[in-house]
Amino acid sequence: MRLGTFNLMHGRSLADGQVDAGRVHATIAALDADVLGLQEVDRGQHRSGHADLAAIAADALGAGHVLFVPAVVGTPGEGFRTATDGDQDGTDPHYGVALVSRYPVVDWRVTRLPAAPLRSPLLAGPQLLFLDDEPRVLIAAVLETPAGRVTVATTHLSFVPGWNVRQLQLVRRALRPLPTPRVLLGDLNLPGGLPRLFSGWHRLARLPTFPAPAPRVQFDHVLADGRGIERLPRVLRVAAPAVPFSDHRPLIVTLRDRPGTLKID
Repeated sequence: MRLGTFNLMHGRSLADGQVDAGRVHATIAALDADVLGLQEVDRGQHRSGHADLAAIAADALGAGHVLFVPAVVGTPGEGFRTATDGDQDGTDPHYGVALVSRYPVVDWRVTRLPAAPLRSPLLAGPQLLFLDDEPRVLIAAVLETPAGRVTVATTHLSFVPGWNVRQLQLVRRALRPLPTPRVLLGDLNLPGGLPRLFSGWHRLARLPTFPAPAPRVQFDHVLADGRGIERLPRVLRVAAPAVPFSDHRPLIVTLRDRPGTLKID
């Protein structure tokens, strides 16, 4: 069983600045994940050729279950508004997160996380920018897996220090009623061991994922709630392979196909 998380950066290559749907498809197929959480996902955006990146990912993995949920309607950096549940099937440009699964989904849950209330500083190279934060989304699915029922969720937390910690607490609260074991896949915008510190959940992977050309920091995480963790298969391998697009590397965790001793942090 392979679990993964990948911030797509809407599929744009750092090398040529282009979004190529075929390149996205081939890259995700090579990850061979059974469950994949995706962040910075475009649907119907001009900058990504109006592609549905979540649908491309599902096709690449041969996955029969996929849910894309827009966090915003419009284009970040140009103009957007907060998405609502009524925008789920709209035709406007959308940007959000997605969860793709080869395993049957028993239940889907969506939780919307508020944006930071104030413009926040962000260092972009030598330049300090003040940006409006974006609302965020948590997608959770209860899956039928070889290890039994497992709750797997994905999200992309705020870049605003402190606010992302608050969102992580909201994520933990939203997942608490769902069946154990529970796993969170996502770009949490919290480096290294901070997600473990602030959530109490265990890290199943410890590899840097950002920036993609020469990763130094781990912003992308696979976390497991301590409740029911003994029923998860054990970790065999962790990988953050180089890919031809995005400023993040994907993070892939391979688990055994039967319960065993789980390596946790």
